[in-house]
Amino acid sequence: MTAGALLPGIFARRVHAHGPARSTVASLGPEQASRNLILKTIPASGEEIPAVGMGTWQTFMVEPSEEELAPLREVLRIFYDSGGRVVDSSPMYGNAEEVTGDLVAALGLLDELWIATKVWTEGRDEGITQMEQSMSELRRPDSIELMQVHNLVDVEVHLDTLEAWKAEGRFRYIGVTNTSAQRYPQVEALLDDERLDFVQTNYSLAERQSAERILPKARDRGIGVIVARPFAGGNLFPRVQGRPLPEWAAEFDCTAWSQFFLKYIISHPAITCAIPATSNPDHMRENMGACRGRLPDEPTRRRMEELIDSL
Repeated sequence: MTAGALLPGIFARRVHAHGPARSTVASLGPEQASRNLILKTIPASGEEIPAVGMGTWQTFMVEPSEEELAPLREVLRIFYDSGGRVVDSSPMYGNAEEVTGDLVAALGLLDELWIATKVWTEGRDEGITQMEQSMSELRRPDSIELMQVHNLVDVEVHLDTLEAWKAEGRFRYIGVTNTSAQRYPQVEALLDDERLDFVQTNYSLAERQSAERILPKARDRGIGVIVARPFAGGNLFPRVQGRPLPEWAAEFDCTAWSQFFLKYIISHPAITCAIPATSNPDHMRENMGACRGRLPDEPTRRRMEELIDSL
């Protein structure tokens, strides 16, 4: 499989013009036609990916026992069967890459998923060694879709390597990640780097600072945005515990608070994909429900902000 290999049906259509991420409704096979999967366009290529992916921070950092792996295997199966494709990991996440690779291989999905991971070390040679190990653990030693410099560690050194490996076909896209508001100015400066295809940052109903400058600039520069911490590290759920969804959430096909939080994110025009993490199969079903149906419009987004701010 090459770094740009695509799934039949879901990713068959292409929009070749560069431009901001935009949502569409997928044209799926007969078994998936009723799901109305929401896709976003990657600005750098026109490739479309599902707007909700999956993270592996903490959730896939487990002991390799059947008791620990069984729910994760089911999470991955539900994710794929629901139309999910984007899976994000990092060598920072303990053994998450190895666990992910083993489970994906066991499910026969090595050629089906859109894989993103990161380099998180100092030094050119150390970065090369780490990336090769990550790709091996993910069972994709020749190519993955996206490599990112994690938390801007030695970013200029690693971007040179990433650019070279992208030219060789080992990566389809390259990018950087950061979830610290204190480093937003550095991220903003990096968005002027023409090598970047993606930036990963935090954005949620509880953490909206990146929408002030990072998201608009990424959109203007034609850089895709992957959203980490879509539930603000889980801190959004206690704020709504015991509260029913507002009736008006049905206007954008929302049946759970997780979908409320995710639809707020993926309705932003700069966002390409949100990557919630879970080890609970039922929660995965809920999360993927956010990738179907209608999205809130701008007045509704403001209403969603007002509601969460009032709690």
